[in-house]
Amino acid sequence: MSEDFREVTFNSHGTDCDAWFFEPTVQTPFDRGAGSPVVVMAHGFGGTKDSGLAPFARGLRDSGLAVFAFDYRGFGSSGGARRQRVSMVEQAQDYRAAIAAAGRQPGVDPARVVVWGVSMSGGHALTVAADRSDVCAVIAMVPLVSGAAAGKLAYEQLGAGAIAGSTVTAVRSAVAARVGREPVMMPLVGRPGERAALTAEGYYENYLALAGPTWRNEVDAAVGLEIGNYRVGRQVTRIDAPVLVQIADFDRVAPPHAAAKVAFTARAEVRHYPCDHFDIFPGQAWFDAAVTHQIRFLSRHLADVAQKERTA
Repeated sequence: MSEDFREVTFNSHGTDCDAWFFEPTVQTPFDRGAGSPVVVMAHGFGGTKDSGLAPFARGLRDSGLAVFAFDYRGFGSSGGARRQRVSMVEQAQDYRAAIAAAGRQPGVDPARVVVWGVSMSGGHALTVAADRSDVCAVIAMVPLVSGAAAGKLAYEQLGAGAIAGSTVTAVRSAVAARVGREPVMMPLVGRPGERAALTAEGYYENYLALAGPTWRNEVDAAVGLEIGNYRVGRQVTRIDAPVLVQIADFDRVAPPHAAAKVAFTARAEVRHYPCDHFDIFPGQAWFDAAVTHQIRFLSRHLADVAQKERTA
Protein backbone atom coordinates (compact mmCIF):
# COMPACT_ATOMS: atom_id res chain seq x y z
CA MET A 1 0.00 0.00 0.00
CA SER A 2 1.04 3.61 -0.40
CA GLU A 3 2.66 5.15 2.65
CA ASP A 4 0.24 6.83 5.03
CA PHE A 5 2.80 9.23 6.45
CA ARG A 6 4.97 12.06 5.19
CA GLU A 7 8.75 11.91 5.51
CA VAL A 8 10.34 14.83 7.34
CA THR A 9 13.99 15.75 7.84
CA PHE A 10 15.02 17.86 10.82
CA ASN A 11 18.34 18.96 12.29
CA SER A 12 19.65 17.88 15.67
CA HIS A 13 22.97 19.43 16.67
CA GLY A 14 24.24 19.59 13.10
CA THR A 15 22.98 16.18 11.95
CA ASP A 16 19.96 15.48 9.75
CA CYS A 17 17.44 13.16 11.40
CA ASP A 18 14.65 11.31 9.65
CA ALA A 19 11.02 11.29 10.82
CA TRP A 20 7.57 10.13 9.77
CA PHE A 21 4.66 12.52 10.24
CA PHE A 22 1.19 10.96 10.55
CA GLU A 23 -1.72 13.37 10.09
CA PRO A 24 -5.02 12.62 11.88
CA THR A 25 -7.41 10.57 9.74
CA VAL A 26 -10.56 11.74 11.52
CA GLN A 27 -11.88 15.11 12.61
CA THR A 28 -9.89 15.53 15.76
CA PRO A 29 -11.73 15.80 19.07
CA PHE A 30 -8.51 17.19 20.56
CA ASP A 31 -8.47 20.54 18.70
CA ARG A 32 -8.87 23.62 20.89
CA GLY A 33 -8.80 25.88 17.83
CA ALA A 34 -5.03 25.96 17.28
CA GLY A 35 -4.62 22.50 15.75
CA SER A 36 -4.12 18.95 16.95
CA PRO A 37 -1.75 17.90 19.74
CA VAL A 38 1.25 16.02 18.35
CA VAL A 39 2.69 12.82 19.78
CA VAL A 40 6.49 12.72 19.47
CA MET A 41 7.88 9.18 19.66
CA ALA A 42 11.13 7.28 19.26
CA HIS A 43 12.14 3.68 19.83
CA GLY A 44 13.93 2.09 22.73
CA PHE A 45 17.40 0.54 23.06
CA GLY A 46 18.93 0.24 19.58
CA GLY A 47 15.54 0.47 17.89
CA THR A 48 14.45 2.23 14.72
CA LYS A 49 11.12 3.76 13.83
CA ASP A 50 10.48 1.09 11.18
CA SER A 51 10.70 -1.61 13.87
CA GLY A 52 7.26 -1.57 15.42
CA LEU A 53 6.50 2.13 15.99
CA ALA A 54 4.09 2.57 13.07
CA PRO A 55 1.26 0.47 14.62
CA PHE A 56 1.39 2.63 17.75
CA ALA A 57 1.47 5.78 15.62
CA ARG A 58 -1.49 4.67 13.53
CA GLY A 59 -3.58 3.80 16.56
CA LEU A 60 -3.02 7.26 18.01
CA ARG A 61 -3.48 8.96 14.64
CA ASP A 62 -6.80 7.24 14.08
CA SER A 63 -8.05 8.68 17.35
CA GLY A 64 -7.45 12.21 16.01
CA LEU A 65 -3.85 12.94 17.02
CA ALA A 66 -0.89 13.94 14.90
CA VAL A 67 2.17 11.72 15.39
CA PHE A 68 5.85 12.45 14.73
CA ALA A 69 8.06 9.32 14.89
CA PHE A 70 11.80 9.76 14.44
CA ASP A 71 15.16 7.99 14.40
CA TYR A 72 17.99 9.11 16.68
CA ARG A 73 21.28 10.27 15.24
CA GLY A 74 23.32 7.27 14.17
CA PHE A 75 20.31 4.95 13.84
CA GLY A 76 17.93 3.93 11.08
CA SER A 77 17.47 6.51 8.34
CA SER A 78 19.01 9.39 10.30
CA GLY A 79 22.48 10.70 9.63
CA GLY A 80 25.43 10.63 11.95
CA ALA A 81 28.98 9.41 11.45
CA ARG A 82 29.03 7.33 14.64
CA ARG A 83 26.56 4.57 13.86
CA GLN A 84 24.77 2.43 16.47
CA ARG A 85 26.08 4.45 19.41
CA VAL A 86 23.57 4.78 22.25
CA SER A 87 24.09 8.05 24.12
CA MET A 88 21.52 8.95 26.75
CA VAL A 89 22.41 12.65 26.56
CA GLU A 90 22.36 12.82 22.77
CA GLN A 91 19.11 10.90 22.45
CA ALA A 92 17.44 13.32 24.85
CA GLN A 93 18.80 16.15 22.69
CA ASP A 94 17.29 14.48 19.63
CA TYR A 95 13.91 14.30 21.38
CA ARG A 96 14.03 18.04 22.05
CA ALA A 97 14.94 18.76 18.43
CA ALA A 98 12.13 16.46 17.26
CA ILE A 99 9.62 18.30 19.48
CA ALA A 100 10.59 21.57 17.82
CA ALA A 101 10.29 20.03 14.35
CA ALA A 102 6.95 18.40 15.15
CA GLY A 103 5.58 21.76 16.24
CA ARG A 104 6.33 23.17 12.79
CA GLN A 105 4.14 20.66 10.96
CA PRO A 106 0.84 21.87 9.42
CA GLY A 107 -2.26 21.40 11.54
CA VAL A 108 -0.26 20.94 14.75
CA ASP A 109 -0.66 22.93 17.94
CA PRO A 110 2.99 23.43 19.03
CA ALA A 111 1.88 24.29 22.55
CA ARG A 112 0.49 20.78 23.10
CA VAL A 113 3.09 18.05 22.74
CA VAL A 114 2.68 14.48 23.97
CA VAL A 115 6.09 12.95 24.70
CA TRP A 116 5.85 9.19 24.09
CA GLY A 117 8.51 6.58 24.77
CA VAL A 118 8.93 2.83 25.09
CA SER A 119 11.62 0.93 27.01
CA MET A 120 14.74 3.14 27.09
CA SER A 121 12.89 5.94 25.31
CA GLY A 122 10.26 5.73 28.05
CA GLY A 123 12.96 6.98 30.41
CA HIS A 124 13.92 9.65 27.88
CA ALA A 125 10.30 10.81 27.63
CA LEU A 126 10.11 11.33 31.40
CA THR A 127 13.43 13.19 31.37
CA VAL A 128 12.64 15.43 28.40
CA ALA A 129 9.16 16.40 29.66
CA ALA A 130 10.52 18.05 32.81
CA ASP A 131 10.46 21.86 32.96
CA ARG A 132 8.52 22.25 29.69
CA SER A 133 5.33 24.27 29.32
CA ASP A 134 4.56 22.89 25.84
CA VAL A 135 4.19 19.28 27.03
CA CYS A 136 0.54 18.43 27.64
CA ALA A 137 0.97 14.71 28.41
CA VAL A 138 3.62 12.01 28.80
CA ILE A 139 3.36 8.29 27.99
CA ALA A 140 6.14 5.99 29.24
CA MET A 141 5.60 2.38 28.24
CA VAL A 142 7.66 -0.36 29.97
CA PRO A 143 10.20 2.38 30.75
CA LEU A 144 13.83 1.80 31.66
CA VAL A 145 14.36 4.32 34.45
CA SER A 146 17.34 2.95 36.40
CA GLY A 147 20.51 1.48 34.98
CA ALA A 148 21.50 0.20 38.41
CA ALA A 149 18.22 -1.72 38.80
CA ALA A 150 18.55 -3.11 35.27
CA GLY A 151 22.11 -4.20 36.02
CA LYS A 152 21.01 -6.00 39.18
CA LEU A 153 18.29 -7.80 37.24
CA ALA A 154 20.79 -8.81 34.55
CA TYR A 155 23.18 -10.09 37.25
CA GLU A 156 20.43 -12.29 38.68
CA GLN A 157 19.67 -13.70 35.22
CA LEU A 158 23.16 -14.06 33.76
CA GLY A 159 25.59 -14.28 36.67
CA ALA A 160 28.83 -12.50 37.53
CA GLY A 161 30.89 -13.93 34.67
CA ALA A 162 28.69 -12.56 31.92
CA ILE A 163 28.43 -9.14 33.57
CA ALA A 164 32.21 -8.95 34.01
CA GLY A 165 32.76 -9.88 30.37
CA SER A 166 30.33 -7.19 29.20
CA THR A 167 32.07 -4.60 31.37
CA VAL A 168 35.47 -5.45 29.89
CA THR A 169 34.07 -5.16 26.37
CA ALA A 170 32.47 -1.82 27.21
CA VAL A 171 35.75 -0.45 28.53
CA ARG A 172 37.61 -1.66 25.42
CA SER A 173 35.16 0.15 23.18
CA ALA A 174 35.30 3.37 25.19
CA VAL A 175 39.11 3.35 25.13
CA ALA A 176 39.14 2.64 21.38
CA ALA A 177 36.94 5.67 20.72
CA ARG A 178 39.22 7.93 22.75
CA VAL A 179 42.31 6.97 20.75
CA GLY A 180 40.57 7.20 17.38
CA ARG A 181 40.03 3.51 16.70
CA GLU A 182 36.82 1.80 15.66
CA PRO A 183 34.45 1.00 18.54
CA VAL A 184 33.84 -2.54 19.69
CA MET A 185 30.40 -3.63 18.54
CA MET A 186 28.19 -6.25 20.16
CA PRO A 187 24.88 -7.81 19.10
CA LEU A 188 21.87 -6.04 20.53
CA VAL A 189 19.87 -9.23 20.93
CA GLY A 190 20.79 -12.92 20.93
CA ARG A 191 19.62 -16.30 22.08
CA PRO A 192 20.24 -17.53 25.66
CA GLY A 193 23.94 -18.16 26.21
CA GLU A 194 25.05 -16.01 23.28
CA ARG A 195 27.08 -12.83 23.64
CA ALA A 196 24.57 -9.97 23.24
CA ALA A 197 23.01 -7.13 25.21
CA LEU A 198 19.63 -8.91 25.50
CA THR A 199 19.59 -12.71 25.73
CA ALA A 200 16.50 -13.70 27.72
CA GLU A 201 14.55 -16.61 26.32
CA GLY A 202 12.29 -15.50 23.47
CA TYR A 203 13.79 -12.02 23.12
CA TYR A 204 15.71 -12.80 19.93
CA GLU A 205 12.57 -14.00 18.19
CA ASN A 206 10.46 -11.14 19.60
CA TYR A 207 12.88 -8.43 18.51
CA LEU A 208 13.45 -9.85 15.04
CA ALA A 209 9.69 -10.06 14.53
CA LEU A 210 9.62 -6.26 14.91
CA ALA A 211 12.82 -5.48 13.00
CA GLY A 212 12.48 -3.19 10.00
CA PRO A 213 14.83 -2.81 7.02
CA THR A 214 17.01 -0.12 8.63
CA TRP A 215 17.50 -1.96 11.94
CA ARG A 216 20.91 -3.48 12.68
CA ASN A 217 21.55 -6.09 15.32
CA GLU A 218 24.52 -4.34 16.87
CA VAL A 219 25.36 -1.48 19.22
CA ASP A 220 28.54 0.15 20.41
CA ALA A 221 29.50 -1.91 23.47
CA ALA A 222 30.50 1.26 25.35
CA VAL A 223 26.82 1.78 26.16
CA GLY A 224 27.32 -0.65 29.04
CA LEU A 225 29.24 2.03 30.92
CA GLU A 226 26.65 4.71 30.29
CA ILE A 227 23.61 2.61 31.22
CA GLY A 228 25.07 1.92 34.66
CA ASN A 229 24.79 5.61 35.53
CA TYR A 230 21.39 6.13 33.94
CA ARG A 231 18.71 7.25 36.37
CA VAL A 232 15.57 9.17 35.60
CA GLY A 233 15.43 10.27 39.21
CA ARG A 234 13.45 13.05 40.78
CA GLN A 235 13.31 15.39 37.80
CA VAL A 236 9.92 13.81 37.14
CA THR A 237 8.56 16.00 39.94
CA ARG A 238 9.10 18.89 37.51
CA ILE A 239 6.68 17.50 34.94
CA ASP A 240 3.57 19.66 34.96
CA ALA A 241 1.60 17.48 32.52
CA PRO A 242 -0.36 14.29 33.28
CA VAL A 243 1.75 11.13 33.01
CA LEU A 244 0.81 7.57 32.06
CA VAL A 245 3.26 4.80 32.99
CA GLN A 246 2.56 1.32 31.58
CA ILE A 247 4.35 -1.48 33.42
CA ALA A 248 4.87 -5.11 32.42
CA ASP A 249 4.82 -6.91 35.76
CA PHE A 250 7.14 -9.73 34.59
CA ASP A 251 9.55 -7.49 32.67
CA ARG A 252 13.04 -9.02 32.33
CA VAL A 253 14.62 -5.86 30.84
CA ALA A 254 13.15 -2.79 32.53
CA PRO A 255 12.63 -3.65 36.22
CA PRO A 256 8.96 -3.05 37.05
CA HIS A 257 9.59 -2.05 40.67
CA ALA A 258 11.88 0.78 39.53
CA ALA A 259 9.26 2.00 37.05
CA ALA A 260 6.60 1.90 39.77
CA LYS A 261 8.74 4.02 42.12
CA VAL A 262 9.32 6.66 39.44
CA ALA A 263 5.63 6.61 38.52
CA PHE A 264 4.72 7.30 42.14
CA THR A 265 7.18 10.22 42.26
CA ALA A 266 5.72 11.58 39.02
CA ARG A 267 2.15 11.30 40.38
CA ALA A 268 1.41 9.22 37.31
CA GLU A 269 -1.53 7.12 36.28
CA VAL A 270 -0.24 3.53 36.18
CA ARG A 271 -1.42 0.58 34.13
CA HIS A 272 -0.13 -2.91 34.90
CA TYR A 273 0.00 -5.82 32.44
CA PRO A 274 0.63 -9.44 33.46
CA CYS A 275 3.34 -9.96 30.85
CA ASP A 276 6.98 -9.52 29.86
CA HIS A 277 8.69 -6.58 28.14
CA PHE A 278 7.92 -7.43 24.50
CA ASP A 279 4.36 -8.64 25.10
CA ILE A 280 2.88 -5.16 24.61
CA PHE A 281 4.51 -4.64 21.22
CA PRO A 282 2.66 -5.06 17.89
CA GLY A 283 1.56 -8.61 17.21
CA GLN A 284 1.67 -9.57 20.89
CA ALA A 285 -1.12 -10.29 23.36
CA TRP A 286 -1.18 -6.95 25.21
CA PHE A 287 -0.60 -4.52 22.34
CA ASP A 288 -4.26 -3.64 21.78
CA ALA A 289 -4.86 -3.05 25.48
CA ALA A 290 -1.79 -0.81 25.77
CA VAL A 291 -2.88 1.38 22.85
CA THR A 292 -6.47 1.51 24.08
CA HIS A 293 -5.30 2.71 27.48
CA GLN A 294 -3.12 5.38 25.87
CA ILE A 295 -6.06 6.71 23.85
CA ARG A 296 -8.36 6.73 26.89
CA PHE A 297 -5.73 8.55 28.94
CA LEU A 298 -5.22 11.21 26.27
CA SER A 299 -8.96 11.56 25.68
CA ARG A 300 -9.59 12.26 29.35
CA HIS A 301 -6.85 14.81 29.67
CA LEU A 302 -6.88 16.43 26.23
CA ALA A 303 -10.09 15.77 24.31
CA ASP A 304 -12.42 16.41 27.24
CA VAL A 305 -10.64 19.67 28.01
CA ALA A 306 -10.84 20.71 24.34
CA GLN A 307 -14.57 19.93 24.28
CA LYS A 308 -15.19 22.08 27.35
CA GLU A 309 -13.25 24.97 25.85
CA ARG A 310 -15.17 24.76 22.54
CA THR A 311 -18.53 24.84 24.31
CA ALA A 312 -17.64 27.47 26.92
